[in-house]
Amino acid sequence: MAISDLHVAYPENREIVEKLRPESDSDWLLVPGDVGEFVADVEWALGLLKERFATVVWAPGNHELWTPKDDPVKLRGEARYRHLVEICRGLGVLTPEDPYAVWEGPGGPVTIAPLFVLYDYTFRPPNTTKEEAMAWAHETGVVCTDEFLLHPDPYPSRDAWCRARLRETRARLDARDPAIPTVLVNHFPLVRQPTDILRYPQFAQWCGTVETADWHLKYNAATVVYGHLHIPRTTWYDGVRFQEVSLGYPRERRMYGRDDSPPLREVFPSEDAT
Repeated sequence: MAISDLHVAYPENREIVEKLRPESDSDWLLVPGDVGEFVADVEWALGLLKERFATVVWAPGNHELWTPKDDPVKLRGEARYRHLVEICRGLGVLTPEDPYAVWEGPGGPVTIAPLFVLYDYTFRPPNTTKEEAMAWAHETGVVCTDEFLLHPDPYPSRDAWCRARLRETRARLDARDPAIPTVLVNHFPLVRQPTDILRYPQFAQWCGTVETADWHLKYNAATVVYGHLHIPRTTWYDGVRFQEVSLGYPRERRMYGRDDSPPLREVFPSEDAT
């Protein structure tokens, strides 16, 4: 099962999380990011879910990496991420820094690989520079809050942090057993195509990196699970199922008539869906 973008600061979302239950004692839950902005909220939600599901796997979203002024935890950048990793380890929740677990249940075995690779502003219009794309975003008023709250310390920029994460993640994926297919779990889509339907195309540059465009093939993915876009759906690229599993904001669920949709998605194994 999987769900992302819980955003538990919203009371409606917090209530949904409190009601989440597995279908069986053996269910695993994949949580690809944006649980919340405050460290205490992330710890609360993941701790609750770990009490209910056999295994919980978390990959960070951009919101967990924010440093809100009202959060008692003032850590920034890499230090904040590592702090969240240690909290997860205390809860028994798996992270991108832990050995990859292997699902041996129906459809298995598959290696469950939570990823943290960030973005590098390369999901921008063709033949434009990062500076030009950023100017376009500012001119139109579509600027991600990351620019103000997601600090890359100790790296000089978010794209530099992304490059470091790409190196580390490739090394870990290359070291896995190549004979076992993977379920790749990342907050941001690994390919650019899902961003083509964004209402505001300027936002795409905060949604991933072209460096992961072939990972679903290179690392033999049985399925790819992601969030961030708040557009829950299933698409296929090169014969591989990509599943966006966002809960999203209450106003979005009301606007698009998703209030009655089951919040949890069965992502492996699963029936074809659109």
